[in-house]
Amino acid sequence: MRNAIFACGALLACVASAACAQGSASDESVSMFKQMAEVLRHPRCMNCHTFTDFPRQGDDRHRHVQMVVRGPNNSGFPTLQCSACHQTTNVADGAVPGAPNWHLAPLSMGWERLSDNALCRVLKDTRKNGGKSMDALVHHMTDDPLVQWAWSPGGRVPPPLAQAEFHRVVRRWAETGAACPR
Repeated sequence: MRNAIFACGALLACVASAACAQGSASDESVSMFKQMAEVLRHPRCMNCHTFTDFPRQGDDRHRHVQMVVRGPNNSGFPTLQCSACHQTTNVADGAVPGAPNWHLAPLSMGWERLSDNALCRVLKDTRKNGGKSMDALVHHMTDDPLVQWAWSPGGRVPPPLAQAEFHRVVRRWAETGAACPR
């Protein structure tokens, strides 16, 4: 009897510690996402992750002054493509930013006014994120030259986390289960 009680106690402790470890990983994952959200809501990201048919500019996120519109492929109309002004690098004086494949995010990836939970769900939803798996999403946020431009914005304010720290946080969020805040 004593051995059975001991075995039950050991089993309960094992189950509880696994649940605690899982809760701890989930808590860490949510913490990582909240740090990511600070970057994702920064004008360097939000100016192109908009629900509007036009990009925004500047830290105040005003409408693009050249009256550029989204267009059918999220890169402007054929008569005024994003690449007409936005080259593969910032211009020398920094007035016109540039990175390879400059374009707006699809409307399905608009982030304006989303709660942390909704933003997290949109990021993970392959029907909205361009079909990206978690590995592809991590790659996009840590390696895509257009995303990486945010930390070399040519005279503009970069996101609040340093680039290497953002990369670490994104990877850790994925490693700990990519949990979304409630």
